Amino acid sequence: MAAADCLVANDWICGAYLRSRAQELTDATLQHVGITAVSVLLGLAVAFPLALLVRARPRLAGPVLGLTTLLYTIPSLAMFSLLLPFLGLSSALVVTGLVLYSLTILVRGVLAGLAAVPAETREAARGMGYGPGRLLWEVELPLALPALMAGIRMATVSTIALTTVGSIVGRGGLGNLIEDALPTFFKAQVLAASVLCVLLAVTADLLLLGLQRLLTPWTRPRARRTAGRPG
Repeated sequence: MAAADCLVANDWICGAYLRSRAQELTDATLQHVGITAVSVLLGLAVAFPLALLVRARPRLAGPVLGLTTLLYTIPSLAMFSLLLPFLGLSSALVVTGLVLYSLTILVRGVLAGLAAVPAETREAARGMGYGPGRLLWEVELPLALPALMAGIRMATVSTIALTTVGSIVGRGGLGNLIEDALPTFFKAQVLAASVLCVLLAVTADLLLLGLQRLLTPWTRPRARRTAGRPG
């Protein structure tokens, strides 16, 4: 009985809320993760060929980067309103908006990664008979991974935050719980959903950082040998 008093008192921290709404919190979290993952993956699938196009034709850099920046400046409510006639009130509406928002980060991340590949490395690979496709996948992309992964990390954290805005069409994951709680200022629900959003962002960033280190072992600082040389 005492534990349930926090619901009546509308406390910020309430164990009774967490126990009684555990399934609701789990469902909202899973929806949030799903929308974020699909949006980032689709954003990367669009950003990668765009970046390759810009690299092949540098004169397109201004229009492409300018367009992605312009898309990022559109307020989310306006973006969803523009997409609504085509996609309706669906998860596709939210995912499409998030993909468009992610492009400004991901396109720049891919370009920065490819630009960081030393010219002499490319020339050496060409001298060994590497064609354009093999050069890209076997030489350039591995060396571009640190900058590329940094862009993916930024896009992922940004998308986790922006996913909450999808609550305006009922597809916002944890944002739905926050929006539902605001009219009555249900403190425990606002706090729980907000903390879960932060935890999702931190967890995703750490997981991607771990993946980056796993895929790029050559970037790890080498441990200094302290043992003396054998006599």
